[in-house]
Amino acid sequence: MIKITKKDKSAWVTFTLPSQDSKDVSICGSWSDWKEESMNMKKNGEYYIRRKLELDREYQFGYMIDGRWSCDSELECVASPFGSQNSLLKL
Repeated sequence: MIKITKKDKSAWVTFTLPSQDSKDVSICGSWSDWKEESMNMKKNGEYYIRRKLELDREYQFGYMIDGRWSCDSELECVASPFGSQNSLLKL
């Protein structure tokens, strides 16, 4: 799930994944030069992370779940140069 809160020329974007039977959940995106960022776990088992991003831009990203690359089910996916799919977030 993606929640977007716009403010001025930027937006706070909260990325949330349902509870996973996983030990390691992170996100990698074009906003951070694809550096892997660990996601936090809520008490209910959901994983989340919040990022401030510029509006009027497109960002590609994916979730790394125990070493497996995954797209967000709510967003369009686009081909990556590595033969996989990236999620496309349009702000």
